[in-house]
Amino acid sequence: MRGSLLCRLIAGHVFLHACMAGTRMAVPLLALSQGHSALAVGILLALFSLTQVFLALPAGRFADRKGLRPTVGWSVVVATSGVAAALWVPVFPMLCVAALASGGATGAASIALQRHVGRAAANATELKRVFSWLAIGPAVSNFLGPFLAGLLIDHAGSQAGDVMGYRAAFLLMALLPLVTWMLVRSLREDREPHRLLPDARAGNAWDLLADIRMRRLMIVNWCLASCWDVHTFVVPVIGHERGFSASVIGSILGAFAMAAAVVRLLMPMVAARLREHVVITGAMVATSILFTMYPWVSSPWGMGVCSVFLGFALGSVQPMVMSTLHQITPPHRHGEALGLRLMAINATSVAMPVLFGTVGAIVGVSVVFWTVAAVVGVGARPAWRLRVPTSRS
Repeated sequence: MRGSLLCRLIAGHVFLHACMAGTRMAVPLLALSQGHSALAVGILLALFSLTQVFLALPAGRFADRKGLRPTVGWSVVVATSGVAAALWVPVFPMLCVAALASGGATGAASIALQRHVGRAAANATELKRVFSWLAIGPAVSNFLGPFLAGLLIDHAGSQAGDVMGYRAAFLLMALLPLVTWMLVRSLREDREPHRLLPDARAGNAWDLLADIRMRRLMIVNWCLASCWDVHTFVVPVIGHERGFSASVIGSILGAFAMAAAVVRLLMPMVAARLREHVVITGAMVATSILFTMYPWVSSPWGMGVCSVFLGFALGSVQPMVMSTLHQITPPHRHGEALGLRLMAINATSVAMPVLFGTVGAIVGVSVVFWTVAAVVGVGARPAWRLRVPTSRS
């Protein structure tokens, strides 16, 4: 794949994903400042995944038929419109609209971008390399979005955290997807998009799970998605309880994102030596240990250090997962397989924040960390058994 094309795709991914990441940090803080409970925050965070549950498979099939630009174009319209609703009327129902729209749009666009990059790769090593580069986008945006939103929340209003600060943050988040469209609108497919074949049209997406490696991949994705969800949910709640400012909370989340970006920058240099199942298993073991330790750390600096190491561990996983998925599914069903993966992990992401909020309200957020640590530790076994061919068929 040409370097200039990949850079534009990465940059486009950054700006659209930053819209969701910044919105995902701002809406729970606004809800908490308006007196809503931790359970309400959990519901808000679940909504970022709810749309993706229902749109992932249709978006994957749409991307298989239409290609990159139409999918990203519609995603930009939905993301900008949804976040603008929260800017217009910053009340809880509109925060829900912003969560639904930005989450669903980002998921659909990610499927199209991942499909486009995967189809352009020539072999397994290049798959790992290009997906490592592409995965830098969400890592950078997970720093950029919360950091910029936190700064605006604290400094754009007449006093830290007033509603004008939140409105300024939502305005910026609504504008970011437009940059994505400017970067992507002139790109062309390297090959013609696949039309749905008769057997693909009649088939069921769940037929892809006939391959045991796909089933193991889904289990691993579920475990790792829970890790991202619990970290995104618990850090704002803990930070608010301990009196941290929005900028500090955004910086802790940003430290996690930047660590994930750093490890993804390094991975393309050693892609030929990496084995997917080894990297994924090591990341899951490290995550289990870090989640066990996290509740005992009370200072912002300590939480930042834990976030950095957690970012190193979890940041290494997505390129390996995407490389595996593209090697074990037929080329004309890559978009559908990506949609199935996104639907499966987001189905759990809808329920998990609500569960986290309920458990956190009853017994404390420390139990949430320790429970997820145990689940991820158990999930390391199917990850070790997740093997892929040494070359792309």
